[in-house]
Amino acid sequence: MTVKKPEKSTRAAASATAPVGKNHKGFTDSERAAMKERARELKAEASAGKSRADGERAVLAKIAEMPQPDRALGERLHVIVKANAPALSPKLWYGMPAYADQNGKVVCFFQAATKFKTRYASFAFTDAAKLDDGAMWPTGFALTTLTAVEEAKIASLVKKAESGGN
Repeated sequence: MTVKKPEKSTRAAASATAPVGKNHKGFTDSERAAMKERARELKAEASAGKSRADGERAVLAKIAEMPQPDRALGERLHVIVKANAPALSPKLWYGMPAYADQNGKVVCFFQAATKFKTRYASFAFTDAAKLDDGAMWPTGFALTTLTAVEEAKIASLVKKAESGGN
């Protein structure tokens, strides 16, 4: 008995013909740009073994490219993270300023409003931050300005994120 090989895998055939909705156009230009930036970052990290100083230079250069008010927010957040979580290393993550633990895993990051043309910037934490507080806790914050109140809250969260909640 001869077994006939299928021309395409079932999954590939299904995904190629699956309806994606009327308005679906795939990734936006800014999403594609972020993915390309991440690919470049990974390639640079693999080939150069980036140091903490290299990461800081890259983050500061990215922040310097931002228009106001994103630049002011990014500069201030950078100072807050460095002062309150000195063990975290600055690095770029999908073209955004980010701060990683000793294993290179991103703990927190800043997304400028202009990154994806949103109405506010954001500062967020990944699961590496271990900010666990019961069954539900916030991991991201919209930012329009930074007052002393917001700075204190971010400083406290960054300290907790760096220490793993201890």
